[in-house]
Amino acid sequence: MEVSTMKVTKMDYAATGAFSQTIHDYLSRSKELQPFYNHFPDLEAFEAQLKEKSFSQEQRRTLHQALQQQYASVVEVNPKVQQNIDLLLQPNTYTVTTGHQLNIFTGPLYFVYKIITAINTCKQLQEKYPDYNFVPVYWMATEDHDFAEINHFSLFGKTYTWETAQTGAVGRFTTADMAQLLEELPEAYPIFEEAYRNSKNLADATRTITHALFGDYGLVSIDGDDAELKKALTPVVEKELTEQLSNRLVEEASAELEQLGYKPQVYSREINLFYLKDGLRERIVQEDGKYKILNTDISFSRAEILQEAKEHPERFSPNVILRPLYEELVLPNLAYIGGGAEVAYWFQLKKLFAACNVAFPVLMLRNSGLYISRSNAGRMHKLGLQPEDLFKDYQELKKQLSGQLHEEEISLDTQQQAVAAAFEEVKSLAESIDPTLVKAVAAEEQKAHNALQLLEKKISKARDNKHEQTFKQLENLKEKLFPGGGLQERYDNLLSYKTNNPDFIPALAEAFDPFDLKFTILEEA
Repeated sequence: MEVSTMKVTKMDYAATGAFSQTIHDYLSRSKELQPFYNHFPDLEAFEAQLKEKSFSQEQRRTLHQALQQQYASVVEVNPKVQQNIDLLLQPNTYTVTTGHQLNIFTGPLYFVYKIITAINTCKQLQEKYPDYNFVPVYWMATEDHDFAEINHFSLFGKTYTWETAQTGAVGRFTTADMAQLLEELPEAYPIFEEAYRNSKNLADATRTITHALFGDYGLVSIDGDDAELKKALTPVVEKELTEQLSNRLVEEASAELEQLGYKPQVYSREINLFYLKDGLRERIVQEDGKYKILNTDISFSRAEILQEAKEHPERFSPNVILRPLYEELVLPNLAYIGGGAEVAYWFQLKKLFAACNVAFPVLMLRNSGLYISRSNAGRMHKLGLQPEDLFKDYQELKKQLSGQLHEEEISLDTQQQAVAAAFEEVKSLAESIDPTLVKAVAAEEQKAHNALQLLEKKISKARDNKHEQTFKQLENLKEKLFPGGGLQERYDNLLSYKTNNPDFIPALAEAFDPFDLKFTILEEA
C-alpha cells in the first residue's frame, strides 16, 4: 500500500471526548494556565526558546561521548543517526525530546506517536529555522522500576507477558529469560526477536529496536542511567538532600493549579530521589537524622550521603518530579513532547525550573490518532458512517443507524397517555358511585401501564432483531477501533498494524502535524 492512499481527517481534540479539560484549556490558550508554562507550542515560539536555552561546549562533548558509548551496542549505526549524534557537538544544534518507558515490543501505539511527533517537529523547525540543526531524541526511561507497566503488550487482541524475577531498574534487566515469550508469538518479528535475543539488557534491546524502526529519520535514543551524564545532576541531588527544594515548589504549583480547578497529575515527596544499584531502586527518606533507603538496611549520615552523591552520582535516580529537570540539564533541548497527562504534570514543574535557572521547554502535546484499516473502513462505509461518527457512543450511533434505516424509535407514550386519560374517567365514575373502588382502579391502571411498558420493550426488541446483524456489525466495529471503549492508541500495538501495512510508520509521519493541534484520523483507501 502506498502512503499516498491514506485518507486523512482532522478533528478538534474536544470533539473526541477523550481528553481532559486541562488539555482543552491549554490548546485554547487559557489565560489561567499561562503562568504554568513558558511558550505556547507554535513555530514562532521557538525563536525565543532558542535564545533562552544555553548549553556549553563542554556539555555537548559529555553528551556526544555518552551517546557514542551507548550506540556501541548497535551493530551498524544508521548514517543519519550518526550524523545527528555528531551534530550535537555543534553550538547551533538543539533537540526535541520525548520520553517513555521501555515497554516490550514498544507497548501501546502512542509510544510510536510520540516519536513521530518529535521527528516531525524537528522537520518543521528545520524548515522554519534553517540556520540551526534539530535532532529528535527519545529519552529511554531505563531507571523506571515499575516492571508490571512494561512487561506486556497486546497483539491482535491477545496479551503477551514477560515473566521474570528480576528487580530494580528495568533498563538493567537481562532479556535472556524472554525466550519463552518469544516462542509464544504467532509469527516471527525479526527486529524484535534479534534485539531481545542478542542484547545485554533491556536498555540496549530497546535502543536497537527504536534504531531499526526510526533510524532512517535520525532518531537518537538516550539512556540517562549513565555515570558521566549523572554528574550534571549532582548539584540538584545535593540541594534535594539538604533543602528538599523540589517538594516545596511543586506543592506550591500544585496548590495553585487545584485552586483553578485542575487536578495535579503527580505528587511530590520530601525527597524526590531513589537510590539505585543493580537489582535495587528504592526511595530515599530522611528519618531520625539519617538518610535511609526504604526496604533495605542501608542508611547514611548527611556527610556520608553527600559524599556518596559526589563520588557515585550514578547511584541517585530522579523520580517523576526531577527526571524532567535532569533531561533538560543533559540535552540542548527546546521542546518536550508528551501525552495529555504528561503535559499536565509539567505544569507543576515550572517554579522548580526557575529556581534551578534551567530554561523551561516548550510543552507539546503528542499527535494522537485513530487508524482505520481498509477492512474496517469498508465496514464503516457500509454502515453509512463517517470517521467522526465513530466517536459517538454505541447507543447514540445505534439510534443514528435506526434513523438511516428509516426506523423511528419505538415509543408507546401516546398510548400510555390515552390509557391514563381513560382511567381518570373510570376513577371519577368509581368515586361518584363507591369511593372504596378508587384503589382498585388505580391498581388496574398500574397493571395497564406496566403491560404497555413491556409491550414497548418487546416491540423494540423485535425491531432490533430485524436489524440485529447491522447493529452487531456496528458493535464489532466500535470494539475494534475503540478497544474496551478507549482510544486505540492506548491499547493496540504497532505490530497489529505494521504487519499488514509495512508503510504504517511512513503513513503516520506524513499525516501527523505537531503544530495543527488536531486529532488525526487515518483511513486506508
